[in-house]
Amino acid sequence: MSSSTIASGAPGIPARWTSSAKSGVGTSINAASEVSFTLSHGIVNEVYFPREDSACIRDMGLIVTDGENFFSEEKRHAIHDVETVEDGVPAYILTNTCREGNYRITKDIVTDPLRDTLVQRVRFEVLKGKKEAYSLYVLLAPHLGNRGGDNNAWLGDYKGVPMLYAQRDNLCVALACSEPWKKRSVGYVGKSDGWRDLHRHKQMTWEYERADEGNVAMTAEIDLTHANPDCVLALGFGRNDTEAGHRAWASITDGFEEIQKRYVKEWHDWQESLISLNSPKERVGELYRISAAVLRMHESKRFPGAMIASLSIPWGFSKGDDDIGGYHLVWPRDLVESSGGLLALGADLTASRVLKYLLITQEHDGHWSQNMWLEGIPYWKGIQLDQVALPILLIELCRCHKALPAQVAHHYWKMVRKAVAFLVQNGPDTQQDRWEEEAGWTPFTLATEVAALVAAAEFAEEYGEKAMAEYCRQTADAWNDRIEDWTYVTGTPLPNR
Repeated sequence: MSSSTIASGAPGIPARWTSSAKSGVGTSINAASEVSFTLSHGIVNEVYFPREDSACIRDMGLIVTDGENFFSEEKRHAIHDVETVEDGVPAYILTNTCREGNYRITKDIVTDPLRDTLVQRVRFEVLKGKKEAYSLYVLLAPHLGNRGGDNNAWLGDYKGVPMLYAQRDNLCVALACSEPWKKRSVGYVGKSDGWRDLHRHKQMTWEYERADEGNVAMTAEIDLTHANPDCVLALGFGRNDTEAGHRAWASITDGFEEIQKRYVKEWHDWQESLISLNSPKERVGELYRISAAVLRMHESKRFPGAMIASLSIPWGFSKGDDDIGGYHLVWPRDLVESSGGLLALGADLTASRVLKYLLITQEHDGHWSQNMWLEGIPYWKGIQLDQVALPILLIELCRCHKALPAQVAHHYWKMVRKAVAFLVQNGPDTQQDRWEEEAGWTPFTLATEVAALVAAAEFAEEYGEKAMAEYCRQTADAWNDRIEDWTYVTGTPLPNR
């Protein structure tokens, strides 16, 4: 048993993220809850708060030991099954069955629609041997505010309820359980963390109270002696430990059934507002509902109309604190394409919010950043012209769907005008290859530019700018005529194959 209250091995090994191969994503559709989560390998991994571009948790999973020889981590040593409670509702049931046949763990996972809390109902079943022979532990790796380093972790309580906390700057997470903890500890990853302790000793021998300014992990043993077959784990988030602890305990007090019922109903009501799709083909309706939910979950609650490309960090195992960008950012290309999908589903209000967001984040010279944080701050510095053309096409699509409010249409005309000016000044016949991610032009980029100019011409005529309309059409025709010249290649390895 460790006698020190301060964990050793600071600051731990360099922080890394986890797999972007997700088996599920989830969030409450209620704007009162700003927590989003992802699933992979049978566990919760990246959790985002208070924004969809701010990952705060690397992963959270369970470990089973027998105190002597047996060590089993559910994400590595179990067979995983993932279900949803209803088609198109991102409320999940994870079933992890030990590959050696010793146990089964069933987890129901949702976020609390009324609070910033992720809630898991856990059932641990022994399949071989006696229940009292096993111990169950929860491991949590906080990476608050997109950073695995410089996190502080400690043991504490909220109004006498024992919890584990982690904080960095003004972000805090609290881990609470509906059943008592038998032991708790915090430590530095790869040095004094609970995984290392359990893997080596098959039981918790370290009980550190603090681990500051490092890559930290939190570990706790759940008391399995209670009569209730289920326990509830809650991750509460807030600006400080009091807020986070309050939310975690409030969600547990409400009860998992009530939270799940509210969560499912709100998603069900939204799904019912969409266009109905009845098809005799197997699973078409189910996939339709899932696709709709995935699109909707990526819209920001703090910045309406902003949709990140993906709740994931690509190639996360190799990504550290200094290279976090990628998919949990707004890409105008992905934003427009997702919005087009939502229009096809009948979610016109969401598409209208996207247009407003694009209007607000357009740069003064008419372009949009290659990718950006939710408030519009560019991340990568490149400019891709299809991401300038596609917003014009979204406006045209909204007009066709009658989802463009007439009273604000003039604002969008100004947006189109600026975007067109940027396109014609930097288009393919200007030889500005530097705008593309790689030198050269793609058929997709050329197609979107030509189509955007044609759509802009229609808009210009509506506003009495006939000369501009004619210029847009003539430019579109000229670029269209030269597509083969720009994209047909000779004397390179590709055509010589």
